[in-house]
Amino acid sequence: MSLVNIGTFNVNSVKSRMPILERYLKSVEAPDILCLQETKCQDADFPVDFFKKLGYKCAYKGMKSYNGVAIVSKKAPDSVSFGLGDGEAEPARAESELARVAVARFGDLNIVNTYIPQGKEIDNPDFPYKLRFFERVRALFEREFKPSDKVLWLGDLNVAPTDIDVTNPKTKKDHVCFTQAVKDTYENVLTWGFTDIFRKFRPNEGEFSFWDYRVKNSLERNIGWRIDHILGTAPLVEVSQDAWVVRELRAMERPSDHTAVVGSFKMQL
Repeated sequence: MSLVNIGTFNVNSVKSRMPILERYLKSVEAPDILCLQETKCQDADFPVDFFKKLGYKCAYKGMKSYNGVAIVSKKAPDSVSFGLGDGEAEPARAESELARVAVARFGDLNIVNTYIPQGKEIDNPDFPYKLRFFERVRALFEREFKPSDKVLWLGDLNVAPTDIDVTNPKTKKDHVCFTQAVKDTYENVLTWGFTDIFRKFRPNEGEFSFWDYRVKNSLERNIGWRIDHILGTAPLVEVSQDAWVVRELRAMERPSDHTAVVGSFKMQL
């Protein structure tokens, strides 16, 4: 058995973030598997050679300037699929849904990388769509796995589940990523069999993964949100060793507004 590090990172354009990714993936802290969201890159333009030179295999599904998920890994996955696979997608949303969910298998380890819709505003049609998306993610778990399987659910889930997951929670009760309806819907997915692995090791306040560009000096002032998550079933909780935010990526030149969140597991990949 060895330590396997698995992370999630909303890059907000994979091509724009290549200098940051290069430094990170060449470092001693480079993860074995990194799930990316919001790659904003058509499949034909995905920088496969860039990742290959860094020792990573790529599985990806994207769109131009919008959405996009990828899983880059030092070992090639045994299988990969995209989308929710339930046949429910409306024609106008079908392409975007494929670019929001990636499911990969590495031996007995199952990785589900999701970029949950943000929801825009509570009175916008995208908000009930967001709630339904969570329900459909739970249905995917029910259909494809058992809670006794090794399932790791990662991604930008666009929900801050508790008061300590956001700065000034009293001012955000009607926000689409913090309102009670979205927290309840998210919690319902967790009841299928997931534990918040990050909170197992980092239970204190002030731990964020997103600092809004529009808030002046948000990183320095630590005005943020924890909306990027690593959630695991019991077999993965049992072998989990640590979890952390890679805060320094957000402080680099031309960063994403998110940073990477990583979990460490004692297992064979």
